[in-house]
Amino acid sequence: MPGLLATGYRKTSIARIIMKPGTGVIKVNNKSVDEYFPSRLFHIRFLEPFKTVNRENQFDLNVQLTGGGLSSQADALRHAIAKALSDLEPSFKQPLREKGFITRDARIKERVKAGLRGARKARQYRKR
Repeated sequence: MPGLLATGYRKTSIARIIMKPGTGVIKVNNKSVDEYFPSRLFHIRFLEPFKTVNRENQFDLNVQLTGGGLSSQADALRHAIAKALSDLEPSFKQPLREKGFITRDARIKERVKAGLRGARKARQYRKR
């Protein structure tokens, strides 16, 4: 079996994963997961889908992450894992959706508009 492919998104981050049955080994951009994500908070965040469906340490992941920062990449990885699990077993889709792991968080930075200071802030009005 070549593995299950899935892609997850968050802001400008993209996570492409290959999930295979195994012992829970996770490689991120050809590094160990502890080396790539030094904080345990990120580990807790992207492993939530496995805990939701009681499948911890049953799959090996090969992850390719691009764009964004570490927090956004961790959320993109969580999205990809949830999509892969729901494709693997259709009965997993409902509990993952209830926790909000299947839904893509589409918030991105708004572009700066002409004549404004940022995306929305206008110049200060001076009467005199």
